[in-house]
Amino acid sequence: MVSRADEAFPVRLKVEPSGQACGARVTGLDLSRPIGPELAAEIRSAWLEHRVLAFPGQPASDDTLEFLTRAMGGFGEDPFFDPIEGRKHIAAILREADEQAPLFAENWHSDWSFLEHPPAGTCLMAFDIPPAGGDTLFANQVAAFDALPVERKEKLRALTAIHSAKLAYAPDGTYGEKDRAGDRSMAIRPDESANATQAHPLVHRHPETGEEALFSTLGYIIGIEGMAQTEAIALLTELSQWQSRDKFIYRHVWEPDMLIVWDNRAVLHKATGGYEGHRRELHRATIAAWRP
Repeated sequence: MVSRADEAFPVRLKVEPSGQACGARVTGLDLSRPIGPELAAEIRSAWLEHRVLAFPGQPASDDTLEFLTRAMGGFGEDPFFDPIEGRKHIAAILREADEQAPLFAENWHSDWSFLEHPPAGTCLMAFDIPPAGGDTLFANQVAAFDALPVERKEKLRALTAIHSAKLAYAPDGTYGEKDRAGDRSMAIRPDESANATQAHPLVHRHPETGEEALFSTLGYIIGIEGMAQTEAIALLTELSQWQSRDKFIYRHVWEPDMLIVWDNRAVLHKATGGYEGHRRELHRATIAAWRP
């Protein structure tokens, strides 16, 4: 483990790329204590390069989750989750073994893209991992944009997307009142505020790396400014199929005592099932929007 007794000495992380479209496994450090600026800079450099980092062998702890979130920029907003008891900024991503509610977050998205200032990233800590299934998929949106033809890029750069949480978190949305009447374990808090809209460029420039990326996808994007709705949905549907092509995907396989962090400005993500009859619990914290 890396000692933090004297941070005058450079931190030496072992970063092993996944060999897929993004993602890396990081070892050689202990995240169970507050993270100093030098170690935070090392982690951030690897994060910006690989977009998703997995830290195995970090015993499940809400303190550890908070230490990493603070080091990556502090806590962001979580508008539609109730926090766990005793923690203001942590939500449980929970599914009980006998739960019959539809799988949570099984559609591609960038977390809270409908906010005026969307979060820079998300941290997720494994507390209870089933023996199989429950992988998280990530889609590299820098690579997805880069692979487009030049003319297509130019057309997409000119578009402004309309984002909203209403399809998911409005009272009549996927996780609204009908969902709350079921057996869902997660503490989701639907609200009329989900009907608000927010405009963001369909193609944005990463504020730290300068890379261009497709930002979010169909679901949290409900239209395109200045475009008829039927035309906009057709375009977004076609684009979402491109954004999630296999060559842009990293499949993250969870392990007990694993903490991950991903860059919402560069990747999409979605949940997968396959663990019926087993309990799954992860704790999540949102990283605040980046400010230069």
